[in-house]
Amino acid sequence: MENLEHRTEVVLLACGSFNPITYMHLRLFELAKDYMNATGEYNVIKGIISPVGDAYKKKGLISAHHRVVMAELAIQTSKWLEVDTWESLHKDWVETAKVLSYHQQRLAAKSSDYSPQASPSPVLPGGKRKRNGDGQDLSEKKPSAPQKKRPPQLKLLCGADFLESFGVPNLWKLEDITTIVENYGLVCITRTGNNAEKFIYESDILWKHRNNIHLVNEWITNDISSTKIRRALRRGQSIRYLVPEPVQQYIEKHSLYSSESEDRNAGCIIAPLLKARQ
Repeated sequence: MENLEHRTEVVLLACGSFNPITYMHLRLFELAKDYMNATGEYNVIKGIISPVGDAYKKKGLISAHHRVVMAELAIQTSKWLEVDTWESLHKDWVETAKVLSYHQQRLAAKSSDYSPQASPSPVLPGGKRKRNGDGQDLSEKKPSAPQKKRPPQLKLLCGADFLESFGVPNLWKLEDITTIVENYGLVCITRTGNNAEKFIYESDILWKHRNNIHLVNEWITNDISSTKIRRALRRGQSIRYLVPEPVQQYIEKHSLYSSESEDRNAGCIIAPLLKARQ
């Protein structure tokens, strides 16, 4: 097996509505992991799905509880993906930069707690400790000082539409965009025909930190979207093979999506734009 010690460990974080989660969302993680690992510089060790809270007020956004449960059902067979509820449980909307900061602090805390286990000195028959040539009991050696493990790099996983949302007036604070691309970085899944490179070129902030933006081309295109899933459900059409089967069963059991649910938050201004007006 290839020695990965020299590689930088990476954790991928995806924020979004996941309304509902689809195979497209799961594919983003797989594509990003393959790309990052193939560079020879990184080792992706974990992916985190962070559904947005109800306070985001996006039209048609069902309760965070249901979206979190569906995400957990979608990844129940994955060995490296997990769902985090911190963002979804907040009463108020949480900016993406703050979500990244929270998870980076958690990763740093876990790394600081790491210390290698001291090897016990060999025990000879009769319970005696092995001694060195000078007759010194090896168990008397002072344990090595705990070593802090370098925390993994946290990177925001997104699609090209998320990247281009940086250009929507008042949707993002410039300082948040700078924080995201400078302190964390992006892994952006794009497709042939997308203008991600052009968008980065035309943005001074993104261009300055372009080396921290990884563009991953999706050659096997996947056009599934949560919007299309909800539309099919409203029309009584099958969504089988578009979402994981446990997710489909959960949606059917709780009758989650309908014309009524799509009108939820109708007329509301989404939280980022509302905050910009205040």
